[in-house]
Amino acid sequence: MASLAQRLPDNVPGDFFVDDTCIDCDACRIFAPQVFSDKGDQSSVYHQPETEEELLAAEKALISCPTASIGSVTKQDMRPALAALPELVDGDVYRCGYASESSFGAISYLVRRPSGNLLIDSPRFSGPLVKKFAAMGGVSRMLLTHQDDVADHARFAERFGCQRVLHRDDVHPRTASIELQPSGRDPIALGDDLLMIPTPGHTRGHVVFLDRETYLFTGDHLAWSERRGHLYAFRSACWYSWPEQIRSMERLLDYRFEWVLPGHGRPVHLDASSMRASLERCIEWMRLG
Repeated sequence: MASLAQRLPDNVPGDFFVDDTCIDCDACRIFAPQVFSDKGDQSSVYHQPETEEELLAAEKALISCPTASIGSVTKQDMRPALAALPELVDGDVYRCGYASESSFGAISYLVRRPSGNLLIDSPRFSGPLVKKFAAMGGVSRMLLTHQDDVADHARFAERFGCQRVLHRDDVHPRTASIELQPSGRDPIALGDDLLMIPTPGHTRGHVVFLDRETYLFTGDHLAWSERRGHLYAFRSACWYSWPEQIRSMERLLDYRFEWVLPGHGRPVHLDASSMRASLERCIEWMRLG
């Protein structure tokens, strides 16, 4: 639980607050941008919830915080927020919440499918979330974009018997038991209009997953920049090769998609031609950098 004694001074007065254990992962700002903002190297409350919608968003952010750095002075009824996670993004795509500190608060997604639900990257293994997954039909496959966001993959695999997928170049001792470990740089069809596209750069074995030529789950490869007004890559968090990441970005021009759903950042929806134009701007910016 967040400590009132460690409340950051940048929080505005009121019920909700962030304490000094915040790691600035952005999860709270994704779920409740109308309440939380980035102040220096940590998040803080810049606007106390005033409406039921704002209160629900703040409570979802509290639940999703990977370091339990969000608190409230008064006791909250968390049942509506617990019921609201996973949170619908579009169609049959949901944002899970329950971010994990071991994944630096990365966002994971659930896709409901008649053939079996997909879990993209691993959230925190939490009782309420596991129960919701079960009620929504369980998890058939866990698609892991890269080595950083595997979190509690083994516990989800044990609970749901799901097949896990991770590129071999990102497999390490704690992920050695993963069932499917494709290799190489060619795209891999996983069936049902689902494609695994290797995108080395952030890590050697990073991949993105393209679902039905509509939803692109990008892990730490590609996100949206409000400041720049176009798609971008995390230059300061490129652990393997920036030139290789540029080449990986160029390969994405071969594909059609309308949504980018990143591990860090907000989902962005554009028509396919606008998305391509934004990707081209991203590549141009990367080349200049």
